[in-house]
Amino acid sequence: MLTRSDLPVVPSLSIDRSTGGEFKPADYAAVREATAALCGSLETEDYVLQSMPDASPAKWHLAHTTWFFEHFLLEPLFKDYRLFRRTYNYLFNSYYYSVGDMHKRAERGLLSRPTVSEIKRYRAHVDRHMTKLIRRKKRDPQFMFLLRLGLNHEQQHQELILTDLKHAFWQNPLKPAVRELLPPVGGHPGGLLWSKGTEGSVTIGHQEDTFCFDNERPAHEVTLRPHELGSRLITNAEYRDFVRDGGYETNALWLSDGWATVQEQGWKRPLYWTEDCEQEFTLGGMRDLDVDAPVCHISYYEADAFATWAGARLPSEAELETAARKFYVDGNFAESTLWQPAPSERDARYTQFYG
Repeated sequence: MLTRSDLPVVPSLSIDRSTGGEFKPADYAAVREATAALCGSLETEDYVLQSMPDASPAKWHLAHTTWFFEHFLLEPLFKDYRLFRRTYNYLFNSYYYSVGDMHKRAERGLLSRPTVSEIKRYRAHVDRHMTKLIRRKKRDPQFMFLLRLGLNHEQQHQELILTDLKHAFWQNPLKPAVRELLPPVGGHPGGLLWSKGTEGSVTIGHQEDTFCFDNERPAHEVTLRPHELGSRLITNAEYRDFVRDGGYETNALWLSDGWATVQEQGWKRPLYWTEDCEQEFTLGGMRDLDVDAPVCHISYYEADAFATWAGARLPSEAELETAARKFYVDGNFAESTLWQPAPSERDARYTQFYG
C-alpha cells in the first residue's frame, strides 16, 4: 500500500494484533494442533533443515513453543511438575537471557538429537499437564494473560515454520513442495485508487482492555498531516514493471543502505522469482506468477524504492493504523488454506489491510 503527501519516507510498522474476546479452554488445543498440522506433510529429514542462520528447523519450532509453556506456566504454577528434560532449558530457549543461556541460533540445524519422535512426546507431555492447569487456573487473570501470550507466541512460530520451510525447500534444486496448494483464486484488483486519509490529532497504540504485546503500548497522540492512501496492495504485475524498468539498477531510487545491500547481495528481483519474472517458488513448488496477487518477499528497502519509482512513499505506522482501525480484522490468513497471497476480490476505497 502506498501514500502520497509532502511527508518524508518513513517505515510502515506493526498494526494492532489484539485478539480480544474471552478465552475458551479449547483454544489451547486448537492452536497446538494447528502447529502440528502445518508439519503434517513433512518427512523426518525435513524437520531438521536450517537453510540460513536467521531460520530455524521445524523441529526446533515445535520444541521451543512447547518449552515456553513448560518454563513460564508449568514450572512456576503446576505443583510437583517434573521437567521432561532439564537440558531443554538450554536447547530450546531462544533469546530469553533473563532465564539462562541458550544454544547458538545458527547451530540449531546441527541438532539431530533429540529426535523428532522425542519432540512429539515432549509436546504431548506438556499438553497433558497444560490441560489440567487450564482447568484449575482458568479464572486467574494473570494466568490467562500468560496463556494468551503463549498462544500468540505459538501462532507467530506457525508463520515462522512456513517461512523457514519455504526458504529451505527453495534451496533444493528439485524445488519440492511443502504440500500441494489449492489452485490460485481469481481476482480483479482494478486500478489503484487514492483516498484522503485522516488528518489532525489521533490516538494510536492499543487502547482496549484486551490482550496486546508490550510494544503496542502506551496509547499516545500523534499528528497526521494531509495525505492520501492507495486503495490496495501493490500487485506482482506492478512490481514486475518496476523490475523491468531498471528499478534494481537505478541508485537514485534507493535509500543509501538499501542500495549498498542491492550491490552486496546482488538483488535483481523478489527473492523467489525466476530470472525472467514469469514464475515464482511457493510452498506448493514452482508456479506461474499470479500477476494480480500482491507482491511479497520484498524488503523494506525494495518497497521503498518501488514507492519512490511510483511517485509515492510508504505509509507511516500512524497513517496505516488509523485507517485500518475502521475495518474488521479479516483477510487471507492461514486458515484460508491458500498459503499464498491472493488478489483483491473487489474495488473499494481500501482492501486487504490484514492480508
